[in-house]
Amino acid sequence: MDRRAFLYGTVASIGTALMFTPARSDSTARIELADLRGSLAGGDAAYAPSGNGDQSAMMQQAMDRAAAAGKPLYLPPGRYELSNVVLPSRLKLVGVPGESRLVYTGGGTLLTAVGGSSIGLDGIVLDGANRALDDGVPALLHLSGVSDLSMTRCEVVGSSRHAVALEKVSGSLTANRITGAREAGLWSVDARGLEIAGNTVSDCGDGGILVHRWEAGEDGTIVARNRVERIEARSGGTGQNGNGINVFRAGGVIVSDNRVADCAFSAIRSNSGSNVQITGNQCLRSGETAIYSEFGFEGALIASNVVDGASVGISVANFNEGGRLAVVSGNIVRNLRHGAPYPDEYGLDFGIGISVEADTTVSGNVIDGAPSVAILMGWGPYLRNVVASGNMIRDAEVGIGVSVVEGAGSVVISGNVISDVRSGAVRGMRWAEFQTGDLALGETRFPHVTVSENSLG
Repeated sequence: MDRRAFLYGTVASIGTALMFTPARSDSTARIELADLRGSLAGGDAAYAPSGNGDQSAMMQQAMDRAAAAGKPLYLPPGRYELSNVVLPSRLKLVGVPGESRLVYTGGGTLLTAVGGSSIGLDGIVLDGANRALDDGVPALLHLSGVSDLSMTRCEVVGSSRHAVALEKVSGSLTANRITGAREAGLWSVDARGLEIAGNTVSDCGDGGILVHRWEAGEDGTIVARNRVERIEARSGGTGQNGNGINVFRAGGVIVSDNRVADCAFSAIRSNSGSNVQITGNQCLRSGETAIYSEFGFEGALIASNVVDGASVGISVANFNEGGRLAVVSGNIVRNLRHGAPYPDEYGLDFGIGISVEADTTVSGNVIDGAPSVAILMGWGPYLRNVVASGNMIRDAEVGIGVSVVEGAGSVVISGNVISDVRSGAVRGMRWAEFQTGDLALGETRFPHVTVSENSLG
């Protein structure tokens, strides 16, 4: 029987997807075509390149043809060597997870798209082979201005820069595995409705998942149920690198139910991200501050997180830069330590449970094991309208430290349970220095500080 006739006839009989495959044995091809039954729609032909050497041109032809026909393109298990392939609109590229591997040959990037729509990648391995990307190319997979992206069950490995870079993209990335990027695993800027959910991002050089904007504004990205682990800060700095999940200038971002472990700096860091919600996350063994909301933001909800191991558990900072308006509630913060990846210029040597500055309520938190201060309220004159109530503090040097520097604003400290503190339950501070005895025992010479009904053990 003529092999070409057999292949065409088989595809027509089982339900017809376009197929790209390197040359393989007749028996292997028959099995792979049979695998399409009931899983891929439409098509009436097979595409069979040689499978030898660079396959960029043939892959581009196959993708363009499938997209034009509105039919999925199936990649059987195998290694496809290519570079600088453009993903067309309406492409649905489907492979066998872990087995259908696109390997970057160098000289540009692997896959890119500009201004497309309805692009889908399912079950594809993108392998950068640690080869250098060209100058100006941010990632192994770079998409710009793409609407309705769907990327699922893919792997992205061995990128010399970011693994995935998205600019002005909408859609979803779910159940992907990203590892070994020299810079960040996933970088999104100016998203237009993006969901990043259920992915694993690990062993990246400078960051895990980055949600950024060129200018501060509404973003609305949802980052949920991801695992982010072992993130380094190879490019250095004091927090711009080395974060598991990093929000920068992006408003309205939801970061929920993620497991983030072993990051050089923060598990979750929001810089100038207004109306951010950081809820239900597990943050383990952070190198510096586990959860950070900092600089020019208005509005942060930090609730129901577990922080185990950090220099600072939760920090809501930079009132001097406009950072204000937060709720810190229902968190467990434990096993804090002195020290961080850089010297502490403020003189406390870290070891702080929760630190806040302006227009913030701190309530219902449990802080167990703070070698410096369990709750730090204000920094010098940068303190206004802060309430600490209903918290449980145990095993700390000082339970609550509150700024008594001239110009500090009003605070209320009430209804907290404070036990096993070595140097006082509530003490006034001038910057990093403790300046008062225990305010919880009745000292009232600071009219901006109200201390009442705390239980001391």
